[in-house]
Amino acid sequence: MRAHYLQHVPFEDLGSIEAWLLDAGYELTSTQFYNFKELPKVEDIDLLVVMGGPMNVNDEQDYPWLVDEKKFIKSVIKAGKPTLGICLGAQLIANSMGGEVFPNPVKEIGWFPIQAARSLNNGVFQFPDEIEVFHWHGETFSLPSGAVQTAESKGCKNQAFQLGTNVIGLQFHLETTPDSAQAIVHNCHDELVEGEYIQTESDILSTPQERYNSINSLMNNILVHLHKYNDKE
Repeated sequence: MRAHYLQHVPFEDLGSIEAWLLDAGYELTSTQFYNFKELPKVEDIDLLVVMGGPMNVNDEQDYPWLVDEKKFIKSVIKAGKPTLGICLGAQLIANSMGGEVFPNPVKEIGWFPIQAARSLNNGVFQFPDEIEVFHWHGETFSLPSGAVQTAESKGCKNQAFQLGTNVIGLQFHLETTPDSAQAIVHNCHDELVEGEYIQTESDILSTPQERYNSINSLMNNILVHLHKYNDKE
């Protein structure tokens, strides 16, 4: 099995996702848009992960590769391949499938809780009633047609959604490790201004290891869910 990931900046990588995919037997390949823009054939991959990044999905003039990326994401989803989007990745999935992306009323940067939005659909991944997760975003999105909202927060209504059984978008970061938190703080430090849902560098980086373990475990559960719907299983 082959898992392909789309990476937009060097400092937002797979984080904890990499170890899970390798342990599950996936071969890993990537398109790193900051280095090269070659995309694989849809039929050659079994799972797609779309990572985060500081750009906006509507910035096609500044980042022309966004056009091809969104077409590729839509083709992967239409082909029935399990797909996971994180932050910008979730926005790209939503936009590729007909949703709109626009500024959220507030930026969310740091550790803040999300709440589950319960669904009666047995095929929908169920989040815990509440869990504190890592955020770094100023945008939000409308749900594409047919999508089910699965998580929300006080600062942002659409925190997670699912499309069908095997497409999941997360506005927040469950893959974050201490190293990746340090990397995004270092590269995006200018965004740490005063705000209702913006923590200081000290607050972000002083979080205990147990919190990272908690979100990484939840990410593993999401990957297990997507792996179940791999069409080669």
